[in-house]
Amino acid sequence: MTRQDWLLMHRVAAGDEDAVAELYDRFGALVYKVAQQLLPTRADAEDAVQEVFVRLWKTADRYDPRRAKLVTWVMLIARRHLIDRLRRSAARPVLTTMEGDSAGTQTHTEPERPTQVEERNANLLKRIAQLPELQRTVIERTYLHGYTLREVSEQLEAPLGTIKSALSRGLVRLREQSKSDWAI
Repeated sequence: MTRQDWLLMHRVAAGDEDAVAELYDRFGALVYKVAQQLLPTRADAEDAVQEVFVRLWKTADRYDPRRAKLVTWVMLIARRHLIDRLRRSAARPVLTTMEGDSAGTQTHTEPERPTQVEERNANLLKRIAQLPELQRTVIERTYLHGYTLREVSEQLEAPLGTIKSALSRGLVRLREQSKSDWAI
């Protein structure tokens, strides 16, 4: 399978539309599932998936099957993109205009309260803080700080399987706690 994966990514790098479609068919649902778990709306998740596959296309020539399986490489690119997207949305300032009438009231301004997305991100961070320590630590280090599961395993001096299980259990808990928040 490794040789086939390398050939697929070589074709993607060359701009072969069929290869891009094959890559999407193989991994689109998986990337979407992760995006949907992390992002507040279906539209955000769909946009993120499209952006991830553009990144995969642009970096396809960097794929090395000796270093990682294709699924691992795809998910690493996806996770990094999603983390970047979450960080950008958390750091986005509230925009206001400098225009105002003579009475000092402003027109066409955004409300000063946090946006719905910012509120959901804050709620998600609160839920993460309520997880058991290992689950919280693994989620924070992988999704918020960008470490790989192997790096987290080494940092915590815990078996990789334990780290993977903690991540999975933590994500399931977060999904169960926030089902109503993700509904559109």
